[in-house]
Order: sequence, then structure tokens, then C-alpha cells
Amino acid sequence: MTCHSPAHADHQDTWEVTPADVAGLRAQFEDLLILDCRTELEYRERHVHDAMLIPLQEMSIRASELDHWRRRLVLIYCRTGRRSRIVARYLSERGFACVRSVAGGIESWEQHDPEACAC
Repeated sequence: MTCHSPAHADHQDTWEVTPADVAGLRAQFEDLLILDCRTELEYRERHVHDAMLIPLQEMSIRASELDHWRRRLVLIYCRTGRRSRIVARYLSERGFACVRSVAGGIESWEQHDPEACAC
């Protein structure tokens, strides 16, 4: 995977990586961010280890917190993948070079890799 956001985001799969892809991406990109865009309550119930929380509802006012990762890989997840695709597009439109949504969200990620999540 080259580190750039899709130029044409009409097809949702261009924004997505699968949970199975994540381990390889972690090995390929040393400095990447895992971003949780769910609510704080959802995050407290369970989240991916080392994830940063910025809820979708706060993204427009907190996006500057992500400036360090503007040219790095950002993997975004939510519960099922819907909100994370919205955030991926939003960040890409604001100049982030490489953003991807984790397909199926934490529900799918936890099924694929139960050790990835903290309760």
C-alpha cells in the first residue's frame, strides 16, 4: 500500500483496510496512528490498544491534534466502519496523506484479533 489517500472516494473499499491487513501495516509503517472515532463511553467499554480517541462529533474542533500524522498512516475505526469512513474522508479532504478506515470496525477487528482490544 502506498501512503496516499484515494483520489476518488466514490467506492467505499478504497478507504478501507481489513483487520487482517492491520498487522502487516503496523510492520510496514513504524509511525502510524490508530484513531478511535467512537464516543468516550464506547471507548471506555473496549478499545484497541494504543488507540487515540477523538469522537466523530468532536473531529472538526480537534483535528489539529492530529497534525503530527498529516503525512503518516492513520488507521481509523469505530464500531462497524460507518463513522470511520466519514472521518477518513474528512481528514483526507483536509490534507492528510494516508488515512484508512478499518472495515467492519472494532466488531470485526476483535473477531480477527481478540488480543488487539482492551476491555
